[in-house]
Amino acid sequence: MSELVRLEVEDGIGTIRLDRPPMNALNGAVQEQLLAAATEAAERADVRAVIVYGGPKVFAAGADIKEMVERSYADMVQRPLGLSTACDALARIPKPVIAAVSGYALGGGCEVALAADFRVCGDNAKFGQPEILLGIIPGAGGTQRLARLIGPAKAKDLCFTGRFVDAAEALAIGLVDKVVAPDDVYAAAREMAARYVHGPAVALAAAKAAIDGGLDGDLASGMRLEGYLFAGLFATEDRAIGMRSFIENGPGKAEFVGR
Repeated sequence: MSELVRLEVEDGIGTIRLDRPPMNALNGAVQEQLLAAATEAAERADVRAVIVYGGPKVFAAGADIKEMVERSYADMVQRPLGLSTACDALARIPKPVIAAVSGYALGGGCEVALAADFRVCGDNAKFGQPEILLGIIPGAGGTQRLARLIGPAKAKDLCFTGRFVDAAEALAIGLVDKVVAPDDVYAAAREMAARYVHGPAVALAAAKAAIDGGLDGDLASGMRLEGYLFAGLFATEDRAIGMRSFIENGPGKAEFVGR
């Protein structure tokens, strides 16, 4: 099988690179390799932050419709939900994850970006969930993560119409966090990821678990989850390092070890 998705690691940052020219269409092989790359990034201790990147021209222009067109209801029910599983694996990486988006992030491509914690895009980017134009709906988080990110009314607008939004609108509605020149997308994502490389890895994972887990339940359950995770961090080396450094040197000067 050709390498359509690869994990490249440098200076503590793991880049999950989508590489199926010309549009990075997310066929079954890409979905399987994306799942494998996300799993590896989650497990590797030398990866402290993750970037998902489709290259300088396009992020991912959606699922491979030619692969799907002859499938029946029974086919879709019986086969594993490949892209949904891959996006779930991305979302569950216990490290900061940043989507670096150039060009199109449509359908499944938008859903991959939604699985990240943050999104940086070029001013040439286009986002959308155009599945409705095919007579279907998003199936890998486009109705769920999108609504949690930008609110139900805006999510319904995109899912009901299938329209594309440009970078300026995406920033205005909270779909992306930063817009830069197209040539600067990957560098901007690395700059963001670098903030976390030397941070307290266990505490970062706990913060992500608390926020994501709390969004799935009621406030009381979220508060309990936060309390358990908060208490658990008192078993880490980084907690001791951070508190001693604060007392001796003031805030923001601790040198964490990631344990």
